[in-house]
Amino acid sequence: MTDRAVTRTFRAARDFLLEHRLDYDAARAGFSWPELTGINWASDWFDALAEGNDAAALRVVEDDGSERRLSFSELARRSTRVAAWLAEHGVRRGDSVMLMLGNTPELWEISLACAKLGAVVVPTATLISARELLDRCERGAVRHVVAAAADAARLAVLAPAIRRVLVGPSAAAGLAADELAAAGGAQPALDYLPAAEHDSSAFEPAATAADELLMLYFTSGTTAQPKLVEHTHYSAPVGHLSTMYWIGLRPGDTHLNVSSPGWAKHGWSSFFAPWNAGATVLAYNYARFDARALLDVLVGCQVTTFCAPPTVWRMLIQQPLGDWQVQLREAVSAGEPLNPEVIERVRQAWGITVRDGFGQTETTAVVGNTPGQPVKPGSMGRALPGYRVTLLDPLPAGGAGAGEAVAGDGEISVDLADGGRGVMAGYRVARAGALERPQRHYRTGDIASIDADGYITYVGRADDVFKSSDYRVSPFELESVLIEHEAVAEAAVVPSPDALRLSVPKAYVALVAGSEPSAELAASIFGFVRDRVPPYKRVRRLAFVELPKTISGKIRRVELREAEARWRRDHGEERATLEYWEADVAT
Repeated sequence: MTDRAVTRTFRAARDFLLEHRLDYDAARAGFSWPELTGINWASDWFDALAEGNDAAALRVVEDDGSERRLSFSELARRSTRVAAWLAEHGVRRGDSVMLMLGNTPELWEISLACAKLGAVVVPTATLISARELLDRCERGAVRHVVAAAADAARLAVLAPAIRRVLVGPSAAAGLAADELAAAGGAQPALDYLPAAEHDSSAFEPAATAADELLMLYFTSGTTAQPKLVEHTHYSAPVGHLSTMYWIGLRPGDTHLNVSSPGWAKHGWSSFFAPWNAGATVLAYNYARFDARALLDVLVGCQVTTFCAPPTVWRMLIQQPLGDWQVQLREAVSAGEPLNPEVIERVRQAWGITVRDGFGQTETTAVVGNTPGQPVKPGSMGRALPGYRVTLLDPLPAGGAGAGEAVAGDGEISVDLADGGRGVMAGYRVARAGALERPQRHYRTGDIASIDADGYITYVGRADDVFKSSDYRVSPFELESVLIEHEAVAEAAVVPSPDALRLSVPKAYVALVAGSEPSAELAASIFGFVRDRVPPYKRVRRLAFVELPKTISGKIRRVELREAEARWRRDHGEERATLEYWEADVAT
């Protein structure tokens, strides 16, 4: 049953942000996180929003152009039936349920169902390895796994006690008997097909506490082993009011977010933020990314708000964007900072400004360029309503303590004593149930600068920024220059050990289609950067490569740094394959 008092309190906070969508100063000054000791967002907000609401809550468009559509009212009913079905099959409040599904409607209705039950959702990418699957199940204390029937054989590595639920073609039609037996563990795998028609007349949603666990997310692991992040029934759904505000979502919008299920960004922009606003979630379920096909979806589905990571934006600008007459009102980017060159190309083609934003798996949107506000080139915006951001003196590796606020570059940190309710409960560490909680500040590990107007400019991950001849070098700054070169699609800059300068900037470069690696092209890129940055920041070495990425699409600079250090240690100044030094090709 919906708690009407909770619904009213949540709605009042949401409506305040909608009312001041274009007035950043008023939103910052007047917004406060709603005071809630208990909330079950799926029943107290989504079900309340769904009453008598036949507008589309979810549209899933397939590669072939076919579409499945569910209204708010239909999705509310289906998710309650699924919750009752899961309960009948042993899912209990507090159980961890791994969801290893693609962009299918079942992903959304099962997520809502688990929330209604008080179960803990563990979103998981479908492309993870068997080793990663085992690790996630162990660290997340997973008791139930929901996966596509086509992936049933992959579940054979799991402990027999873990209950399997298979979504898609029925077991009898789609799987051999030995595959089913392997997938089923200690008991036969459950066919999900009857779940959405199950009798839910006796089901009552759990009255969950605000600080009760709702989500377990694994970080993408760009710099280390993925961490396990705990989010509560408050920090994730209520916390994403800030994300709703940053995107500029309004009731009735059609919002498309390019993000793979299993990662926090999918929860950000394909679940909580749009439905906080009462917007339609549009998911494009493609097997292989195609920039032109995505642009066709933007036009054909009349998308009004759009979010994509920098990797996708960089692919899109390789197309003649002006050929697609989009109806976008808002366009945003998150995951990594967006290079100014990309923003300008989109503005020239569509007349809209792609607005950058910043947050992490551990948080909701913390910093952003918001609708209707000036955008400063290179800046990712200002602290969002509900957040107080401070730049602290970075701590040494393994260090502890509060740290001091700094006037220059510092570590982006959220003041938890003054808001920040969208920050995680903490990291789950070694033994299940143990929690490493942030203290007075949550430190992001990202370095930035801030100007007199409060605009924050990203410098880089604390682990990525390096010294060259005693000058501090920001990889992101150099990468932004590199991708302005017509042949460069993406770039990553890391330190290359050097006897004289300690280290020099080395660029790993991925080329646009039609460009081929050569000494001449390397000379062109060196010269291009040389003309645009001070001498101490110049890229001195360059290699043409396919950039290593996490399965969520982020560049793994740590892998490049380690590989470069090993090569120099073992081979000295010997050039690697397709590697060029500025001195080799100087003109």
